[in-house]
Formats: sequence, C-alpha cells, structure tokens
Amino acid sequence: MTVTRRLPEWFKVPMPGGPNYMSLREQFRSEELHTVCEEAQCPNIGDCWERGTATFMILGDICTRACAYCAVTTGVPQGLDLQEPIRLAETVERLGLRYVVITSVNRDDLPDGGAFIFAQCVRQIHRRVPDCKVELLIPDYQGNWDALAATIDAGPDTLNHNIETVRRVFKRVRPQGEYDQSLELLRRVKEMSPGAVTKSGMMVGLGETWDEIVETMQDLRSVDCDLLTIGQYLRPSRKHAPIAKWYTPAEFDELRQEGEALGFHHVASGPLVRSSYHADEQHEAATLGGLTLNPV
Repeated sequence: MTVTRRLPEWFKVPMPGGPNYMSLREQFRSEELHTVCEEAQCPNIGDCWERGTATFMILGDICTRACAYCAVTTGVPQGLDLQEPIRLAETVERLGLRYVVITSVNRDDLPDGGAFIFAQCVRQIHRRVPDCKVELLIPDYQGNWDALAATIDAGPDTLNHNIETVRRVFKRVRPQGEYDQSLELLRRVKEMSPGAVTKSGMMVGLGETWDEIVETMQDLRSVDCDLLTIGQYLRPSRKHAPIAKWYTPAEFDELRQEGEALGFHHVASGPLVRSSYHADEQHEAATLGGLTLNPV
C-alpha cells in the first residue's frame, strides 16, 4: 500500500536560507566539495547549516549503485580526486569545525571502494585540526576487509555503516548490498579495534513491521553496535520506493525506548533524524561510556 506523499504537520520544516546557510553553501561550491545534505535532499539542511555543521560527501557525486530510496545520481564515476582530502581538511580548518561527518557515494569501480581517500581525509583533518573529531559513514566495501582495516587504521572517532532497513525489505531497496554483510562489517570493526565507537542507522516507512524493526535493532546489538539513528523514509521522486507508512513522533519515541532497552549507548529516533543528526552528541554519549575508536 502506498500512502499519500503529503507531509504530516510534524514533518514540516522552514525553508533553508539563513546567513550561515548561504555562507556555507558558497564555501562548499568554491572548494568543489559535495555534501550529502544537498545530494540526498536532507530535510535538516537548514537547521544544520545554520549551526555551522555539515556532512561532507567525498569520492564525487556519482554512485555506482541504484538504491530504491536514494536521491544521489547513479552512473559511472570519472576518476579519483587525490587532492580532495587536502581541500576538505583546509575547509574544516577554515570553518573552525570540531566535529565532522564524512560519507561517500558507493565506488564499486575502485578496488578498495574508496577506503584510501577516507583514510586520507581523517589523517589530513587530524593533522590540521587535532581537536576535530571525525565520523566516517562508510559503504560496505563489497566485503573487502582489508579496505575496512585501512579505514580503521586512520583513527576515525566514530565508524558508521547504515543497515538502512530490515532484512525482509533489504534486497528490494538495496539490491546490490547484503544485510548480513553489513552486520559483518560492524562486527569486524569491533574485532579489529575492540574499543571502537560503532554506529548504524535505518529508515522506517518502507513496508517493514514493528517486530522487524526491533529484530533489526537486536541484530545490530548482536554485533555490539553502540549508536543508532532511526528516521522516516522520504520518497525522493516517483521512481523511488513508495512510502508505506508515516510514523508518528510518539512511535519514534517508543522505538527510541526499545533501542535503549536493548543496550545502545544512544538512540536518535524521530521523523527528521538522519545518520549525521546531532552526531557530536551521539559520539559524546558513547565516549562517556568509555569507548573510543583508536587504531590497534
């Protein structure tokens, strides 16, 4: 069943356009940097950019996959920008950022899935701004665990990989991914670096049941995932997967309580929540519990 595309009242946000928003937009474009905030049409863009925070998207803006929920352009990427980590670090330094989230398109055309560039971004930022914490939201690297190890060795402060949806729905909306491979990635992070801060996120509204959401949270806890985000799926266009349900704020609050009861250090759950939503606060919740992601 497809529900109406009209947003519920609780989901409406002001149009972006404040002075900080405009300043950041111009800066990112002048540096030829991409943000997932724009590419994925994130509803929090106005709020986050006005607060001076953004999620950078590296490795270009063309994705080798075609997930049924994602607004990022699918196609054949062209080349690799080896200077991107330096430009990104210079921008972080110039903006005085203290917590940065970096994600990417899928680059299945690269042998390491882009792990080298991820690692260089972390190293360049830590070199220029030692006090800045870096969270990486990485793809599955097609199960290349050497690429994962190279990423961890760079010393990101949080390692995030999104499960995105429940097992039954997974193949329908992520045909080029594997549910169990995503869980295995998170498990291996802990194996490679036992004190790691790990994080995952999922969307609801794609046709899953309540019990399946809880089962997915249990699966994530079974691999010792520390942090979780849960947000409402929004359909980018008519060619994308339809919305099966609008979850209410009360239901999101109940999901947060379910997750906390399962042992997550922090659960951000709400209609507007996305992977990088208040990421600095989530990291703080994990580190207060004694976790830190350092290379072994």
